[in-house]
Amino acid sequence: MSLRRIFAAMAFLFCAWPLAVSAETFPSRPIVLVVPLAAGGAMDTIIRTMGPKLSEILGQPIVVEDRTGGGTVIAAVAVARAAPDGYTLLVAPSGTLTTNVALYKKLPYDPEHDFVPVALYAKVPFVLVVNSDLPIKSISDLVKYAKTGAPLSFSSTGTGAAPHLATELLKSQLGIEMTHVPYRGAPPALMDVIAGREQLTFADPSLAPPFIKDGKVRALGVSSLSRIGIMPDVPPLAEAGVPGFEAVSWHMVMAPAGTPPEIVEKLHAAFKAVGKMPEIQERLVAMGLIPVDTPSVSDLKKFQNAELIKWRQLTEKAGIAGTQ
Repeated sequence: MSLRRIFAAMAFLFCAWPLAVSAETFPSRPIVLVVPLAAGGAMDTIIRTMGPKLSEILGQPIVVEDRTGGGTVIAAVAVARAAPDGYTLLVAPSGTLTTNVALYKKLPYDPEHDFVPVALYAKVPFVLVVNSDLPIKSISDLVKYAKTGAPLSFSSTGTGAAPHLATELLKSQLGIEMTHVPYRGAPPALMDVIAGREQLTFADPSLAPPFIKDGKVRALGVSSLSRIGIMPDVPPLAEAGVPGFEAVSWHMVMAPAGTPPEIVEKLHAAFKAVGKMPEIQERLVAMGLIPVDTPSVSDLKKFQNAELIKWRQLTEKAGIAGTQ
């Protein structure tokens, strides 16, 4: 073997050795979980609840860092540019990894190639509610009402947000038209349906139950394929007249692309174990979320890609692609 080849081989081993050692000894310092949404919200609350359990399994402190702004873009860019060593992770809502790529004209990160999935621990369903003064008690009533030509508008938490896209999907599958009215947040979007300013919305299941119980709005169904623990009497829309309908957000933990597979698998196993703990599942259900037994890393990537395709096609059909 020539001296050049010997030196090349030595150089390769020298570069690879720290990576191998880091994978074997990981973790040896605190792990930072970057949350792109505000403190006190569902994502922040759940991940802070999971933190001490993850710390017990991994043997290192878990630090939760709320980094808001830019529609989750600021946090996503920060993690995409972080060292791929497993010590900086992104806790991402579905839009960060799917619809953002369709909605933004220029996105400073690539959801498909800048991250590797670690775990999916929760799905976030919504409940379709209508103003209780309307003669709409079912999906078939909704279709009949829409086809009379009567004014029909829906509120959402903003253009391109999950409740907006859920309604666009519903419109597409039912073949009806409704006018979109974006609001700044879930509470005002729901309050104006109660007041009759808008006719319907996909509401946060943690907000809607008291108003459903008091008869101020009427629930037509939930957007998940299964019933949710906080509203067991409300059927999935897929069973209530919209076959196959599913429109849920979700929480996925991502690592920067290039993170060693051994480290990813170690993190995956820790999140999977914590996600199965009864106290974590009970907390998720109490908040209106659906606990998920995280699939394998390879299946997570397939899931992410399928979701990206689904919502990209919908934003294009709805004419909202590239509007941000």
